[in-house]
Amino acid sequence: EAQQLVIPTPDFKSSVDHYEDVYNDKQNMPRQYIHVNALDVDTEAPDYDLDSEDEEWVNSQSEKQMSSLKFEEMIDRLEKGSGLQAQHMTLVEAQALLSGNGEDLIVAVFDYWQAKRQRCGHPLLPVVKTEKREASSTTDHYVAFRRRTERMQTRKNRKNDEASYERMCKLKRDLNR
Repeated sequence: EAQQLVIPTPDFKSSVDHYEDVYNDKQNMPRQYIHVNALDVDTEAPDYDLDSEDEEWVNSQSEKQMSSLKFEEMIDRLEKGSGLQAQHMTLVEAQALLSGNGEDLIVAVFDYWQAKRQRCGHPLLPVVKTEKREASSTTDHYVAFRRRTERMQTRKNRKNDEASYERMCKLKRDLNR
């Protein structure tokens, strides 16, 4: 015997007593549904994101009045200003990059950044490795985009000329016999 299956549905009321209190009948339609705010160069977020180690360090530097956003901006400037060689940047260059901040704050962030960069052994911002122009045959497996070594084979187009048309007609006649 087949058992009837019933999908449970909640009970509902056709009229709600306090509907007018909850929903206002004077709904104003917006002029536009999509709002776009132009990005301001000054409010652009830094590419560097704090990790838990950075957060602990920022919290330990409470006497220097540093926020996590300010720290991210400073590390971001150091990373982008140094390129791939952190050991070649001097404190004077870092002070020029981070001008406008306190001298002791710049020294503290620079020392922390340099130590972390040496400890990690790679840049703190993620970088896509691309092939250098002079090194065409690289063995580095982490290069994301490589140039093609041999030319791509293109499809050979058959010419629709009169001679091939006549051959096809002859072939059709021969097959019909």
